[in-house]
Amino acid sequence: MFLFDELCSRFDNKNPVRVGLIGAGKFGSMFLAQIPTTAGLEVSIIADLDPVRAKRSCANVGWSDELITKTEFVEDAMTIMTSGKVDVLVEATGDPKVGVVHAQAAIQNGIHIVMVNVEADVLAGAQLAQEAAAAGVVYSLAYGDQPALTCELVEWARSNGFNVVAAGKGTKFLPSYHASTPDTVWDHYGITAEQATKAGMNSQMFNSFLDGTKSALEMAAVANATGLVAPDDGLLFPPAGMDDLAQVLRPRAIGGRLKASGMVEVVSSLERDGRPVFKDLRWGVYVVLEAPTDYTAACFRQYGMNTDETGRYSAMYKPFHLIGLELNISILSAALLGKATGSNKAFNGDVVATAKRPLKAGEILDGEGGYTVWGKLCSAKHSVDMNALPVGLAQGVRLIKDIPENGMVKLSDVDLDEMCKAFRLRQIMTESLY
Repeated sequence: MFLFDELCSRFDNKNPVRVGLIGAGKFGSMFLAQIPTTAGLEVSIIADLDPVRAKRSCANVGWSDELITKTEFVEDAMTIMTSGKVDVLVEATGDPKVGVVHAQAAIQNGIHIVMVNVEADVLAGAQLAQEAAAAGVVYSLAYGDQPALTCELVEWARSNGFNVVAAGKGTKFLPSYHASTPDTVWDHYGITAEQATKAGMNSQMFNSFLDGTKSALEMAAVANATGLVAPDDGLLFPPAGMDDLAQVLRPRAIGGRLKASGMVEVVSSLERDGRPVFKDLRWGVYVVLEAPTDYTAACFRQYGMNTDETGRYSAMYKPFHLIGLELNISILSAALLGKATGSNKAFNGDVVATAKRPLKAGEILDGEGGYTVWGKLCSAKHSVDMNALPVGLAQGVRLIKDIPENGMVKLSDVDLDEMCKAFRLRQIMTESLY
């Protein structure tokens, strides 16, 4: 892609790529850590609800006093949109309703948007991407996060003439984790609540990774970017290591776990009895591909690829992801090449709010990773047909009906602010299905 050569040219010409960052949490901090060693890239403005904390984060990741002083720190993210100082906006708040507003404002002001906020992307990303294209700006998934890295593997496979059978990521998961709450999350991570608090770890955010919601959101993002199918009955999370991907992630008709070919799925790093999977892919991403001919299948064998028992299915994978440390690729691809590192193309997959326990009318839902609901992956059509409440709108809304444990929450089950910009944008997007 020659990104580095282009970046060096920008540095030599004193014309750096200018970035605005919203949210200086863990992802944002990892991105900020790379700025002092990336000539030709500068962060002009950082918006955070606590600007003092954001400055402290910059110092903690190695920024000099001089670099901190020349950077503007603000509380109001909308300041970035009209500043005239930003080429690319990085939205890393994790708040779906706020993220949609920020992304739309960036697009309307001619700023490329890198959407770390997968929650917002799944909630209304297809509409945002359409608006970005009309405005001539890039709307991109965040390289370094698993969705964009999965999309990269899918692109590699398809560009080389392979049929993509499955694609996704790994995580630590057991079925009982769906009921996990911020009170129980640290037991599964092997640390105490006190240790987590001292480390600045957010229990609800970490719980969203554990209870399956984040995995569902990330696979919905992959389905929306690649056209792969999201299962209507949720992710299976089958245990599978690096050597077993092609055997496990193939259609049921030939002995695998998938309902059909061409689906997204997440593999667990734990066997169902809690034992660790051999050569697990907990931190990685994968694509399972099928040889189109006997000759290609023979090449799989000749060049040492791991295959299933038939020899026709194989897998490529990346065993890790570096999150914010790799984000520069998305930023530079948008600013220098005008290309996204994965982008929402159509509303194919959705994540719906599902009760963790019996819920009573009058209760307030607390959204992703909380005490009340977990997010279940399904097709967008199924979600809309069922009038399901997307998990991105399940924060701070009051139930008006009782919901049984593991029951789907519907839009008609909650007292929802239909004037909310995120809701209205999503409604425009859902109309495209019919």
